[in-house]
Amino acid sequence: MSSLCPFAKLASAGATCPVKSDNKTTSCPVTANNHTNDDDNEKTGNANTDPRVVPAKCPFGYDSNNTFKLGPLSCVVCHALLHQSSKCTPCSHKFCKACILRFKDCPLCGADIQGIEPDDELQGLVDRFIDGHARIKRSHAAGDGEAASDKTKVIYEDVSMERGAFLVQQAMRAFRAQNIESAKSRLSMCAEDIREELKSKEDNQELCSQLGAVLGMLGDCCRTLGDAPSAITYYEESAEFLSKLPKKDLELVHTLSVSLNKIGDLRYYDGDLHSARSYYARSLDVRRSAVKEHSAVASQVIDVATSLAKVADVDRNLGNESMAVEGFEEAIKCLENLKLESGEASLEQRRLSVLDFLRKQLDDK
Repeated sequence: MSSLCPFAKLASAGATCPVKSDNKTTSCPVTANNHTNDDDNEKTGNANTDPRVVPAKCPFGYDSNNTFKLGPLSCVVCHALLHQSSKCTPCSHKFCKACILRFKDCPLCGADIQGIEPDDELQGLVDRFIDGHARIKRSHAAGDGEAASDKTKVIYEDVSMERGAFLVQQAMRAFRAQNIESAKSRLSMCAEDIREELKSKEDNQELCSQLGAVLGMLGDCCRTLGDAPSAITYYEESAEFLSKLPKKDLELVHTLSVSLNKIGDLRYYDGDLHSARSYYARSLDVRRSAVKEHSAVASQVIDVATSLAKVADVDRNLGNESMAVEGFEEAIKCLENLKLESGEASLEQRRLSVLDFLRKQLDDK
């Protein structure tokens, strides 16, 4: 799954990217910097003095001090919100179904697990919690003045994270813990939200970029679950959205080229070499264009060499040896001409690894 967060640009100032953060530090999806905008202050009074205005303090552990606390709605195994909440018997401790099925003894108390039962009531509370975050954000996004002017309603302050970023955060936590069904569920919700937004904003490039990234992540989930046809469908749709956008953003270029390569990989493993080459070649074209605009970015040069290697490998398997050798030699030349700074050790390691592979391919001709 991609390490790039498609929602990082939408988080409030000072907020943490939900994908790049670790399991201990993250931003609260409900709260922010404890301030209201001028319109709200004018209608409701100062937030510090008006008892009808409740600070956006999340009751379930998602606090605004950039810490993530495991609360009653979280699974202690995957550190994400519960998905298919299940209760162990006889100890009654609760986890995600996919998480607890991997254990014979309860991870909390060590008791033998004699059975696992669904906890629909708890899962319903988790679902309402997610819906609550959505309502708070959508009220702000729609500029709903009625909620702010009605003194009988709780007035929430700015949120520190978009609903989409919140769902992606939960998906990434679950994915890292191998709870793939949970990750897929959260990403599906996120994709559905974006599709709904696009109905009225179909030309919005930011939304298209986000949807392309989320669809790529859904493809990763399906691929991990062994569902190659669904993975290809998601990757193709991801590429379709991302292909329509200007190729100036390197993160977008990376996400698009990776989705195309992943389709190529799945076609390759399925034995459809001609289709695999077509997708590898499309990825190569995207990366070549990026290098023209960003020739000084070393990672882009390495990406081009990698794509050249993929295309050449398929050419060899198709019996086009001369074309394969030409591709391998071009990739080697790219990497040999690439000069890295002393502080780019990880890129140098990657460059040498790809270079070693390419030289071995020429030795095998």
